[in-house]
Amino acid sequence: MAEGTRDELFLYMISCFRPRLKRFIQVQPVLDRLPALSAEDRDRVRAAAQQRGAAAGAEELLRAVERGPRGCGWIREFLQALEQGGCGLAACYANPSLSQLPSPAEEAEHDLCVQLVQLLHGTLVDRMRAVPVAEKCLEMGIFQDEDMDRIQTVTDNHGNRDGARELLSRIVQKKDWFSSFLVALRETQHEDLAYDLSGNTGENKQNGMEQTTNEETEVTSQPGYVTEENLKQEENVDDSFSSENSVLETSIENNFVVSESDVSVGDRRVNNLDENLGQSYTTSDSDEDEEERRASPEPDLTLRDYQMEVAKPALNGENIIICLPTGSGKTRVAVYITKDHLDKKKRASEPGKVIVLVNKVPLVEQHLQREFSPFLKRWYKVTGLSGDSQLKISFPEVVRRNDVIISTAQILENSLLNASKEEEESVHLSDFSLIIIDECHHTQKEGVYNNIMRRYLKEKMKNRKLAKENKPLIPQPQILGLTASPGVGGATSYSKAEEHILKICANLDACRIMTVEEHASQLKNRVKEPSKKTVIADDKKRDPFKERITEIMTEIQNYCQLHPKSEFGTQTYEQWVIREERRAAKEEKRRERVCAEHLKKYNDALQINDTIRMVDAYNHLNNFYKEEKSKKTVRSDDDDDDEPAVSKQDETDAFLIDLFHAKKKQLKELTGKPENENEKLIKLRNTLMEEFTKTEEPRGIIFTKTRLSAFALFQWIKDNPKFEEVGIRAHYLIGCGHKSEMKPMTQNEQREVIDKFRHGSINLLIATTVAEEGLDIKECNIVIRYGLVTNEIAMVQARGRARSDESTYALVASSGSGAVEREDVNIFREQMMYKAIQRVQKMPQEEYLNKIQSFQLQSIVEKQMKAKRDQCKTYKKNPSLIKFLCKNCYKPICSGEDIQVIEDMHHISVKKDFHLYHTRENKTLQDKNADYQTNGEIICKDCGQAWGNMMVHRGLDLPCLKIRNFVVVFADKKTTKHIFKKWGELPIRFPSFDYAAHYPSSDED
Repeated sequence: MAEGTRDELFLYMISCFRPRLKRFIQVQPVLDRLPALSAEDRDRVRAAAQQRGAAAGAEELLRAVERGPRGCGWIREFLQALEQGGCGLAACYANPSLSQLPSPAEEAEHDLCVQLVQLLHGTLVDRMRAVPVAEKCLEMGIFQDEDMDRIQTVTDNHGNRDGARELLSRIVQKKDWFSSFLVALRETQHEDLAYDLSGNTGENKQNGMEQTTNEETEVTSQPGYVTEENLKQEENVDDSFSSENSVLETSIENNFVVSESDVSVGDRRVNNLDENLGQSYTTSDSDEDEEERRASPEPDLTLRDYQMEVAKPALNGENIIICLPTGSGKTRVAVYITKDHLDKKKRASEPGKVIVLVNKVPLVEQHLQREFSPFLKRWYKVTGLSGDSQLKISFPEVVRRNDVIISTAQILENSLLNASKEEEESVHLSDFSLIIIDECHHTQKEGVYNNIMRRYLKEKMKNRKLAKENKPLIPQPQILGLTASPGVGGATSYSKAEEHILKICANLDACRIMTVEEHASQLKNRVKEPSKKTVIADDKKRDPFKERITEIMTEIQNYCQLHPKSEFGTQTYEQWVIREERRAAKEEKRRERVCAEHLKKYNDALQINDTIRMVDAYNHLNNFYKEEKSKKTVRSDDDDDDEPAVSKQDETDAFLIDLFHAKKKQLKELTGKPENENEKLIKLRNTLMEEFTKTEEPRGIIFTKTRLSAFALFQWIKDNPKFEEVGIRAHYLIGCGHKSEMKPMTQNEQREVIDKFRHGSINLLIATTVAEEGLDIKECNIVIRYGLVTNEIAMVQARGRARSDESTYALVASSGSGAVEREDVNIFREQMMYKAIQRVQKMPQEEYLNKIQSFQLQSIVEKQMKAKRDQCKTYKKNPSLIKFLCKNCYKPICSGEDIQVIEDMHHISVKKDFHLYHTRENKTLQDKNADYQTNGEIICKDCGQAWGNMMVHRGLDLPCLKIRNFVVVFADKKTTKHIFKKWGELPIRFPSFDYAAHYPSSDED
């Protein structure tokens, strides 16, 4: 190679890889080995390094090298100075022969290793002994004497933590360092740190990172829609992600630790994508001559100025979060963006498809019928899809046929899971060009939104690698998040609140979070702030009913020798009694377990008495003891009705049932005395009377904590004629899940109540938190939170329901409940949230992108480590080693090998001689739209303990078991007993139900 050509190529290499060279050069050792450099240049480089940092010093050095001298061998001298000064990786990038230039794959692996070290920086600094590790690195040839001397000096002068920082800042500048660093950690008794660093990545090639790990965990730094050109343009931004100053000095301490609560897995997921997916509402184009009209905006689909302000970045194709108050028209903005997006795709002759993800089934039809279909049906095919279904059609087929799909997020997640299993018919994120996520503040931890977005982030990281290898990129959709309140995630400081906002932005890959600034006055006129008031009830009044209940509870505690430290009727007492019940079940102490179960019911009664009426608390207990008596009085399945029932009560059962019946009359008498009425109910009645007589057309919502209290308040209003006189027409609105003891509402019942409220035949809703978020409930002039205070998001959502003129937002609570104090905390957190959003919005773009990138990598690594932990938890031995005992009488029921699963949800016993139970009518279960039906409740023949339900699956009667009703015995080296709430918590996976093996065959068949 000619000398002139070599010089030009050398200078070109410096210009191409300048950001990386600045990161990998240690100024002082290199200067010492460059005698040809003038004294003036040396002074300039040293001054830059001392005053502005190592990266500035490296930049000044590169400029000096570019200026000259141009003598013979000056390139070789500079490369040798880099090599001998411990900057071998920098020498690889500067060498004009290109023989040592890292490949894109090697470069990506190195970057990922650096980011892993950065992610674990706090842990490494805290736990790594710097000098022994540095000595091992010197012995292995990673470090030179100068590295060792510097680390030793820093450690001696400033302590081990600073020494560890110095070590980490130097090792990432070395060539082929990662595997050797892991070996050095292991050989110096830091196996745990080596394990954390290798984690799920595995060790492979020189840098110890597998190819697949790169694809899954590499992070790009520019959120938004990715194209190959963009990625090439962004290389400089990516390369400068970690400067000498910031790569390891800015640590992310403590962020890598994942609590068990953060990573808990649900017991089941929505299944049957091919069936029961929901009614489809589709509309299509009509005439070809309307092509131009389709591309033009719909006349009625217009945005107000404040809406257009927050929509602009999304209209330009950016990933954003739109934060607008409840009632300000977030969904209308989403419809406008959807149409604009599809119109542009149509004009460009590119495929366009939009999916709108919601977290509640009623929102599917609401968004479809009230927003998306009216404005888009003339131009595009629009459909709604949820698990509450009637139309039997596969999700991939629905996606293929339509332009806009409104769906519950779990349906998309299940289809993406099928895609990962390489099933024939499935959906990929690349099938969509725009994903809209409603109530996007739920995109965190193990929520379904976050699981979907993690896939998106993995694909984005893979695209960066593909771009470096000049391979075709995976098409990625634009992301739009909608929320009224992203919250602060329980933060107690502004920095933690800011971190929470940044994490939400990172999870949604958002370039920015948009709030109204320029047109704030227009928004304020549009969305009225309600007047707030707090109504305090005096709880110091004597409560004879509570006194009688606590006397009964004390008697039970003395009987079973249980002595709590918490007060009766509190949440802490409830938690204590649940723990005692589980402990006693595991230890087969039946007396303590049954007493704990009954104590919980009495504690529930105290909480009901504190919230609603004495009669509601009495009825709760009376119904429980009626049920207990019927459970303990069991008829044989073959007995005639005339045969006497056999009592299954033991001494403990008899004591508890007799104790209640001895006190029953006294309790019932107390419920009829109005002077003992709950003070909070008096305050609630006064508030309702005042508000419902202020306006001509009053409309309100009462938010309460439990389904039982919602129903009891409805009964209270119905039983009191005063409410009817002022025109109050009330109904309750509760959730449709089956986790509560109380019968849930169906989707149709919810829809009917909301429609009646919208049309005015109901003007007061008594709702659980189901009505706080998302549901399109008509404007109210009174919103009351009745003793219910959760977090700042719920407060903002509930308050947003009171949006008619001169509306009121009231908190009704007792003085000693702590509700007022919690509401004050929520108001503070709300203010903190808005300040945190402003701080994020004003953050320099490069700093914002670096933080987003770091949190995205953290999210991916946390998920991988969680998956590895879950895998470790799985019981590897034969399922027959697991035995199930009745929770009440401890009789052996079946073994793990007798359990099979229907639709990944229903765990049934297939034991041939499984006749240890009776069946009886189950009053709480409802029919579902599935190919099975529930029949009756299964109870133990010996003690009457409920075990589960009979279900009919494709003509077969099968006992479906609930794991919470059993003690699970692990008969391994050491026998252990456990109680589980959900089947998903049991560390073993059971086989799917084998229908053919249990089909009742005959000669005729």
